[in-house]
Amino acid sequence: MTTTEFASVRYLVDDVRAAVDFYTTHLGFTVAFDASPAMADVRRGPLRLIVAGPTSSAARPMPDGVTPTPGGWNRIHLTVSDISAEVTRLQAADVVFRNEIISGPGGQQVLLQDPSGNLIELFQPADAVTR
Repeated sequence: MTTTEFASVRYLVDDVRAAVDFYTTHLGFTVAFDASPAMADVRRGPLRLIVAGPTSSAARPMPDGVTPTPGGWNRIHLTVSDISAEVTRLQAADVVFRNEIISGPGGQQVLLQDPSGNLIELFQPADAVTR
């Protein structure tokens, strides 16, 4: 039997439907499973992103009483071939960015937010920047 390997990430979100719409409309994900309002499974290439809403088991309080919430600095990392074009396209769709494009030794990156404040990093490798 052949199976497809996926890197799975779970993001807590405030609204599963809004998250599914965001990832499929703006970032090229497709829906593999939708159990809104509790959770959905969206995919892009080898990435399986589980968006879990407030009614999902992922949002239940921990034994110490802390309730998991969306946001933070952990993020998924999506490689793009033309970061400037992607930023222009997403800005035209009123997607929220945390910063401007920055350059480093590995390439260029920018951070954008989903509707719940979870971060997505768009990254253009240095070899693609110099072409």
